[in-house]
Amino acid sequence: MTDEQRSYTMSRIRGKGTSIERMLSHALWHRGLRFRKNSRYVYGHPDISVKKYRIAIFCDGDFWHGYDWENRQADIKSNRDYWIPKIERNIAKDTEVNHALEAMGWIVIRIWEHEIRRDLDGVADMIMRLIDERRIRMNADSEAPDTQLRR
Repeated sequence: MTDEQRSYTMSRIRGKGTSIERMLSHALWHRGLRFRKNSRYVYGHPDISVKKYRIAIFCDGDFWHGYDWENRQADIKSNRDYWIPKIERNIAKDTEVNHALEAMGWIVIRIWEHEIRRDLDGVADMIMRLIDERRIRMNADSEAPDTQLRR
């Protein structure tokens, strides 16, 4: 590819509304889950968020988020001085977002692109199971007797 062709191709890549995000959100919606997409009110702007249960779901692209990074970084042949630090920054930022959300009491689910493409139903079922577990735990906590005295 020429530099102009590569520049045009890369400019067409978007961070929101990706094919894997649409696939997963469609599958979850049809299972009855209601959620927000790319909520700017949740730290890290997760692809899918369920505020009621404090669950943040990220659909991570294999290339952009460094799947199997130790082995795959050698596959980058052109512009290595740009791509390797960029993807490593993405990996570090993902870790930072995970820690921050978990500190706020959120459950963070990160799903790789290849997992969504290979087994969409299995991924959606796993997410629904986690949400059901969270729902049960939150209901049990809210029904626990109040042990503190109120004045």
